Amino acid sequence: MAESAVSFLLQQISTFLLTQSTRLGGLEREIQFLKDELGSMRAFLRDAELKEDDDSELKEWVGHVREVAYDTQDVLDEFIMRFARYHPDGFYGRVHNFCSSIKNIRARNRISSKIESIKCRVKDISERHNRYKSDYGLSERGSYSADVEDVVSHFRGNTLLIDEAELVGIEKPKRELISQILDGSSNLKVVSMVGMGGMGKTTLVKRVYEDVNVKRHFQLHAWLTIAQTFHIKGVLKDLIRQLFKEINEAVPQEVESMDGDNLRAFVKDFLKEKRYIIVLDDLWGLESWEAIRYAFPETNSQSRILLTTRIMDTASGCCTKSNDYVHKMQFLSDEESWTLFCSKTFADDCCPPHLEDVSRGILHKCTGLPLAIVLIVGVLALKDKSKLDEWEMILHSLGGELEGIGKLERVRKILLLSYNDLPWFLKSCLLYMSIYPEDWNISRPDLIQRWIAEGFILQRTGMTTVEVANGYLNELINRSMIQVVELDPDGSITYCNIHDILRDIILTKAREQNLVMLATKGDYTRLPENIRRIAIHEFIENHHEYNRFKHLRSLLIFGYRNPLNESSLSKLLSGHPKLLNVLNLEGAKLKSIPKEVFKLFHLKYLNLQDTGVEIISQSIGNLQNLEYLNLVNTHVMELPIGILKLKKLCELLVFHKGDYSKNFAVRGFKAPREIGSLLSLEVLDSIDADNDETVREIGKLAQLREFSITKLRREDGKELCSSLGKLTNLRKLFVYSIKEDGILDLQHSISPTPRALQMLRLSGRLEKVPQWLSSLQGLTIIYLFGSGLREDPLESLQDWPNLVEIIFNKAYEVEQLCFKAGGFQKLKRLDLQRLEQLKWVRVEKDALPCLQYLIMADCKQVNELPWGIQNLNKLESLGFYNMGNESVMKLQDKGSEEYQKIIKIPKIVIANWIDGQWDRHFL
Repeated sequence: MAESAVSFLLQQISTFLLTQSTRLGGLEREIQFLKDELGSMRAFLRDAELKEDDDSELKEWVGHVREVAYDTQDVLDEFIMRFARYHPDGFYGRVHNFCSSIKNIRARNRISSKIESIKCRVKDISERHNRYKSDYGLSERGSYSADVEDVVSHFRGNTLLIDEAELVGIEKPKRELISQILDGSSNLKVVSMVGMGGMGKTTLVKRVYEDVNVKRHFQLHAWLTIAQTFHIKGVLKDLIRQLFKEINEAVPQEVESMDGDNLRAFVKDFLKEKRYIIVLDDLWGLESWEAIRYAFPETNSQSRILLTTRIMDTASGCCTKSNDYVHKMQFLSDEESWTLFCSKTFADDCCPPHLEDVSRGILHKCTGLPLAIVLIVGVLALKDKSKLDEWEMILHSLGGELEGIGKLERVRKILLLSYNDLPWFLKSCLLYMSIYPEDWNISRPDLIQRWIAEGFILQRTGMTTVEVANGYLNELINRSMIQVVELDPDGSITYCNIHDILRDIILTKAREQNLVMLATKGDYTRLPENIRRIAIHEFIENHHEYNRFKHLRSLLIFGYRNPLNESSLSKLLSGHPKLLNVLNLEGAKLKSIPKEVFKLFHLKYLNLQDTGVEIISQSIGNLQNLEYLNLVNTHVMELPIGILKLKKLCELLVFHKGDYSKNFAVRGFKAPREIGSLLSLEVLDSIDADNDETVREIGKLAQLREFSITKLRREDGKELCSSLGKLTNLRKLFVYSIKEDGILDLQHSISPTPRALQMLRLSGRLEKVPQWLSSLQGLTIIYLFGSGLREDPLESLQDWPNLVEIIFNKAYEVEQLCFKAGGFQKLKRLDLQRLEQLKWVRVEKDALPCLQYLIMADCKQVNELPWGIQNLNKLESLGFYNMGNESVMKLQDKGSEEYQKIIKIPKIVIANWIDGQWDRHFL
């Protein structure tokens, strides 16, 4: 993290020198000195951080570097706040500048003094840096990582000795992998297993490798464990030794003196015309694969390469041929975890009743990670089973076990191997996720915006910061550090989370690195004064401590013992944390925003979602650096003209989530005139179409990616179409008419059409399907609400190549709906709601081949199942809501013909709305 802090600082200094050079005067030379000195240390920091756990003096030095980087960042931001803020023009501006001149002289002297102090610290750190370079060496392998690899190797050796009868949840994936290996394909085939550390990849591949049928099928066998520090010559020589041992011959002497190319050629010639199986265990990157792959001949001998990796890109990058196969490891289910836990903890496989609750609590922390379960059992083996308090102590201190005081230190070191392999900018993003409470489902948009506001996202040419941040998230998922909880039908991530044990590890790391600290019981006295970020999971008013946190960058509140009101928030901000970037107050019991908030010049992220805030004052214009403002589900109806001063604002969310079954309860906000001057806006959700001028202003917001407009009148349609033609970056578009039966006049041409549009929602009556829809070939999701179409919309939609989700709610007035053969090839979800004229649905063979979810609701005249439903081979969930017809009732008769058509579907729900709640039946 010191490497991350310094790297981010160096970027900030470069920008600072570029934008503030005219104001710096003599300070420019001093700041350039800091940049040069810290830049020379950065290359050394990565190795130093790997070794710091084994050397207290080195750890102290790394801490000094990190803190000086933080302090330098504070001084730069203090300078910007004092000298670069917006001041009024004209006479009032001149008066203001004259009155401020004396204060500015004092401020410049104060800042100059701080920079000089930092410069002295940097000189001292630099001298120690030069000594450490000679003592440790820049490229020397960190002893910490070597130690980690020793632990990994030791544990890997233990897993290979485990009796197969003791393993849980292995039979199904073992059969699946063996079938892939022995599938008869003649060409060389690569089979990859991917998953986070501790998921049992090595154990599984060993069971497959040792299977008697697999052994018998191949002439030659070899197992190679690939270190994170990959040396091709050593790996190839090890392979040659194993191969010659298989044929009971000595390795030729000339092998020892061969270089990498000759070794590859030797192996390739030896394996030619032979049927072989080779395991590459724990591959860390495609570079390692590229270095070794050409040693394996592409013959027709049915040979196989099995590999394990923690990185999805490595797994898929090694499997480039059509017959290759990637197997993604799964966590153990609750039942499998309990079986494994009990079988290894209790002699009779039965948990004593007095230990069941605490045992399940301990097991919950393992979250299906086999390695964690096995090692926690080792901890519990030393505890007296008659003493509940000893077991409860393990439960309460399980995070402490990961800090090196128990056998779970092995888990920590194995997972830290993945952490240490991250580039510096991903380390910050991962550690920051420790702000979320345990078992919290993390919203992707929320996480992305916080990363951006915190300054963790690097600028990349041709990409927005949101696109870069999404790339970071995908890379952490690719490296098995983050788990996906929920996906949208189009494959985009909705929610993600972190394994509980990994969360404990990054929580410790984040605290050590002074990146984030948690206040779970309102005890702020234990928090250091130089803390950068506080995540409060349990708020208790303790305001006399608040003024200690002068360096605070983020204040994140997730829960409250006592409701946080205006008074409490004012006291919370009474210490004037003037450098605050992020303020999350979601769910607080506020009716107004305290004046202290509007003094936070550096504030970039302000979340007031689900608060009782009613009015936004003109002072909002003081927050010149604000990039994200969330007023979702507040009582705000109108924004003041002061909002137009926020030239950096990228996301503006002001809407009330209504009853989506009614569709027109969504309420936006009344915008001030000239809303089009907010040229940085990328997300605007939702603005009321107050008049044609407002609709015209939208066309000026050329950066918009997501846009929602409410209360659209029929006469606004032409102006909206004209504005949409100017929004070439648009990805999501929501349009709501002024009332449910209000007409959306969208038949006008849009030039150019927003071809990048991926998601479209039209709520209101359409006279016919707009012609410009046919050009939206990139569309993945379409919602039509209250459209009342008299023509079948499927004709114009079925050939769209990327459509994955359709929701029709009172969308058309036709009696029949036919999904023709070959149509909707990627559709995964289909919702048919309130189609009052609909009588039957037909699905022809080879239509909807990917459909997974089918929902029908309030389609009262449909009296039979969709014809051809039995052909939907990938259907996972079928729901009938408020159908009220005889055919649906027959589904509960398991002997009926209708039931037989859908018996293979995993989840079938029949539900009716009774007395204000759903009465559900699951078949």
